Amino acid sequence: MAHFSNLSRRKFVWGMTCTCGTLFLPSCADVAMSDRKQFNILSDDFLYSKTFPAYENFKSQTKLITGTSEYDNIVKIGYDIRDAINVYYANQGVEDPTKNFQWEFVLVDDDQTKNAWCMPGGKIAFYSGILPIAKNDDGIASIMGHEIAHAVARHSAERASRSILMDAGTYALQRFVLGTSLTGYSRDLYNQLRQLGLELPFSRSQESEADYLGLIFMSLAGYDTEESYKVWERMKEDMGGKSPAEFWSTHPSPDNRIQKLKGWVPEVNSKYPPVKT
Repeated sequence: MAHFSNLSRRKFVWGMTCTCGTLFLPSCADVAMSDRKQFNILSDDFLYSKTFPAYENFKSQTKLITGTSEYDNIVKIGYDIRDAINVYYANQGVEDPTKNFQWEFVLVDDDQTKNAWCMPGGKIAFYSGILPIAKNDDGIASIMGHEIAHAVARHSAERASRSILMDAGTYALQRFVLGTSLTGYSRDLYNQLRQLGLELPFSRSQESEADYLGLIFMSLAGYDTEESYKVWERMKEDMGGKSPAEFWSTHPSPDNRIQKLKGWVPEVNSKYPPVKT
């Protein structure tokens, strides 16, 4: 009997699953710049029909900063990364995963919120509270690259698709195996096991993937990748050196992120040098 390595076995299983996609998985796709396969049953058109109006609603109900040097800088750095991604894929002669994005950037007037996010399709928001953590253009590029990476990798669609699949599995378990619905303690235990065993680890893996892809994007745009882990050093300091235990969190710990980013920097600098835009 032939011996398969763990990697070969995973590729074999995924290959069979994708080949039989009409029976099991409606969509198997490669994540951009990654060897990882992902399950996604939601089209971009469907997602954009939901998220673009939500972004417009968010803007209408939020105090935004416009017409300032800080806002102009956010937009410039965002477009620097956008252009670098476009040029990289054009140079590679492969399809650009951002070709149907409708890029937009806003700066939210909220000094208490240290956050940024990107909706599917390139709809990005920075909060003014994150700017001292970013500290400089390279820090902003690191955060921007990470958020854009979530959209490029279709992480929102993947999470929603997995949730639909798990809900279907739960229904099948109750109807065809147990013959009854989970209630009370059994349902609480099942939900906790699902969260701790599947949902939280998957969320952390997406965050790590976005860290790696974001590092690539900022490098392609000509920003200093060394700043990527320094942002997390500053974030850790701002948190008083404390953070929730990683096991219970949707995100890797700052220490974990710092260590991984430091290890990725030499590889990314070598493989993905700045492109001419």
